[in-house]
Amino acid sequence: QPDLVERLISVDISPVSTTPVSEFSAYVSAMKSVKIPDGLSRSAARQLADDQLRPVVQLPQLRQFLLTNLVEMEGRYVWRVNLEAISNHLADIMNFPVFHKPYPGPALFLGGSNSPYISSKDYPEIQRLFPKADVQYIEGAGHIVHQDKFEEFIAAVLNFLPPP
Repeated sequence: QPDLVERLISVDISPVSTTPVSEFSAYVSAMKSVKIPDGLSRSAARQLADDQLRPVVQLPQLRQFLLTNLVEMEGRYVWRVNLEAISNHLADIMNFPVFHKPYPGPALFLGGSNSPYISSKDYPEIQRLFPKADVQYIEGAGHIVHQDKFEEFIAAVLNFLPPP
């Protein structure tokens, strides 16, 4: 229902199927194996989880991003995201359904220059499905664009949105 969407922003992903990245599966497994005893402070729980994730998730900024999903519920620390569903459906998550009707509105594909998820080989499919698309990259950002280069990300989004 494209008429319900005024503008579309896709952050570091193309409308093509992506080969499931093996490290995603390893990251989910590492998160599932984190053990945190009850009664710890939030900072202690995050530090313990960070220590347990470090052998698998080596990039500190990626660990910090994953740790934003660690929440306290009824005195216990749990992951906000459904890790079981993610691990069972990772191939589906990394897939993109086939669409034939293009989205006619303005679209921004905003990628990190250090990320492989929007590549020049995707441009024909982006243009087919989003004929008014603009593809931009934020220099020095990886897949988690908004965390890696927050100010540049916000500037790109604000430049794409219509003035208030």
